[in-house]
Amino acid sequence: MVIESRASATSPALVLRRWCADDLDALLAAYRDPVLRRWTRVPATTAAEGRRWLDRVRDDWDDGSRYSFAVIEDGVDGPRLVANVVLKGAAPDRPAAEVGYWTASWARGRGIAPRAVTMLSRWAFDRFEALERLDLLHQVDNVASCRVAQKSGYLFQEVLPARPPFPLDGHRHTLTAP
Repeated sequence: MVIESRASATSPALVLRRWCADDLDALLAAYRDPVLRRWTRVPATTAAEGRRWLDRVRDDWDDGSRYSFAVIEDGVDGPRLVANVVLKGAAPDRPAAEVGYWTASWARGRGIAPRAVTMLSRWAFDRFEALERLDLLHQVDNVASCRVAQKSGYLFQEVLPARPPFPLDGHRHTLTAP
């Protein structure tokens, strides 16, 4: 499964594709970033943790519970991992699902997350006929995720009360089917 965007005068092409075992080193490099680790729940800081992360992502695809994509940018030095986007809880008969993402430190501030979230959202609405709504959730102190949601066309809906493993209240942003 591959989803591609075209390059523009200001943005290189992005490719969303399934994660594979060859992505281990790039995954570990991304997880060296303490900011990324702050907002993620499943660690991938050692080779063993990274392999478990990749195995889980593969298993989730196979059972249809989650669809995680490696986001690859076609850069000057060749393709490079820049982010991860994920669709959670989608099923043929469910009207709502959730999207999530993270961006590698070397790719932040360049509009990659909104582009990747938008690509994933379009794919989700095309793939799941019954899907009417996508939610993007984040903690209230994650201002960058609020901006990504807005830039991706997700509208703020409500403040959600804190619940484990999240210590602070959150925001729910929603995108409805076109």
